[in-house]
Amino acid sequence: MQPTELEPRLIVETGLDLRIAEIIEPTLIGMGFRLVRVRMMNQNGMTLQIMAEREDGTMDVEGCEAVSTAISPVLDVEDPIDKEYHLEVSSPGIDRPMVRKSDFARWAGHLIKLETSILVDGKKRFRGKIGETNEDGFVLERDQVAAGEEPHVTIPFSALAEGKLILTDDLIRDALKADKLAKQAANQNDDADEQDAE
Repeated sequence: MQPTELEPRLIVETGLDLRIAEIIEPTLIGMGFRLVRVRMMNQNGMTLQIMAEREDGTMDVEGCEAVSTAISPVLDVEDPIDKEYHLEVSSPGIDRPMVRKSDFARWAGHLIKLETSILVDGKKRFRGKIGETNEDGFVLERDQVAAGEEPHVTIPFSALAEGKLILTDDLIRDALKADKLAKQAANQNDDADEQDAE
């Protein structure tokens, strides 16, 4: 698999949202962030929602502020939106959209609901646990099996239209644990940088 920062998103926007994504993504990558999703919404007037995260999957208030500060002038120069809008930068959240192959490997064992662009095993909507992943797709362990259905179905990444984690106690616990480990690793790197500077 490619390095995380260069790993393409499986699910990308269309229309204006895609144009905005193309404008801001180089800035995000340069700052060490990954774009998760861009969505223009009719909320509080017009709201441009940008979901982003660091390479380790974390995002905090300072990161959101840094991204907002960096992309605002880029959007002002390119001016893709012809109406007044409010910019909202956020983390993907615990029940995050799944947009890269690495998301599925990272959150294996957790519940997801997803939709495919083509029929897979006679259906387009699925819910279940993420099982084994590989370069081409992943196994979904269905949590609700109808008569005649196989309990496991392989979902090709190329067929994925939308996917989102389902909030569970296990997901919250694992997300908090991953965030804590990422912060500890960042602190150790900061301490090492300070020692190198002395």
